[in-house]
Amino acid sequence: MVAVAALGGCGASEARLDGARQAATAFEETLARADYVAACALLAPQTRRQLEQDSDKPCGSALADERLPVADPVRTTQVYGRQALLRLEGDALFLSQFDDGWKVVAAGCQPEAGKPYQCAVKGG
Repeated sequence: MVAVAALGGCGASEARLDGARQAATAFEETLARADYVAACALLAPQTRRQLEQDSDKPCGSALADERLPVADPVRTTQVYGRQALLRLEGDALFLSQFDDGWKVVAAGCQPEAGKPYQCAVKGG
């Protein structure tokens, strides 16, 4: 589960919003091309490890098995501190900012009324 409550705080600069959007778009583009190895490179390290551990497969194969939705462009972006929630048509992504840029922490996320998002791929 990924808690939206972790995204509290003040808004972010346009550069930070753009960085999160670009990372989300790059991730979605790799999924659309079925380039799961490239998509794995865009996952946060703990998310990649958790995916491999849960499936007992290399990241690319494990990610392909998840059959994540290939979502339409980003509709909304919320960035607070080093965390971001991006809502797309048909999916939601959670990202964190690392020294080398924004990485996907959770994908294939759907909201549940009164509960945290349920995500197909997430870090432990």
